[in-house]
Amino acid sequence: MSNYFELKISINPDIEEIVSDICFTNFSCEGVVLAEEAWKDLEMTSTTRGVLKVFLTELDCNPVEILKTEREMLKSRGFTDDELGTWEITLDEKENQDWSKKWKEKWTVTHVTDRIAVVPSWLSYEPKDDEITITLDPGCAFGTGTHQTTQLCMKAIEKYLKKGDSMADIGTGSGILAICAKKFGADEVYGCDNDETVIDVCIENAQINKVQNITFELKTADLLTEKYDFVCANILHNVLAEIMGDLKNIMKFG
Repeated sequence: MSNYFELKISINPDIEEIVSDICFTNFSCEGVVLAEEAWKDLEMTSTTRGVLKVFLTELDCNPVEILKTEREMLKSRGFTDDELGTWEITLDEKENQDWSKKWKEKWTVTHVTDRIAVVPSWLSYEPKDDEITITLDPGCAFGTGTHQTTQLCMKAIEKYLKKGDSMADIGTGSGILAICAKKFGADEVYGCDNDETVIDVCIENAQINKVQNITFELKTADLLTEKYDFVCANILHNVLAEIMGDLKNIMKFG
């Protein structure tokens, strides 16, 4: 896998589209990043706005000289230095890595509770006595067991689900919660999602965990007619607010 080149240009954010067009026109450009932002407690803590990051697949020209020429051309068209920004430029060669595999290196066994462990499918793990393990390969689906809302849902399943219950997992993602419910003794388990790419991931994860009688389907809650003892929906809060009536409709009375 060949390396790539990262070009950083300090610009006035107001002209980021102009400079992006210049890069795409003149270079073997794979993409640009206008800004990278960090957030904490719903507040932005930092941003790289004003630094255009450009990714080049190869160096078939001198990008620094071309950018200097293009900046002068913009000045001749009436742009001021303040409007353009400094255009300080750095160019670095970067090692190309398979990020679809790289992220797995730091994902290890997650102990959700004393009784629940989520194990990546590429690791071997010897469970403790009375410990339920969920072996998982999330693929492109949400649900690795590391997110706090996923863990809260798993704790709720451990605490409230009764053996023999029927369970519906709305927005099933990787199928982790449906599989968890099955391992805690649920009888009939149903999982649905509005993303067709995750259904095969769910089915494969159920097979890895050797659990049966789970149905995974491309569907949304408003289309369901069957009622369940236990309903779980680990999805965005604004979506939950919209579909709360649909979730109530599929719960058994009491």
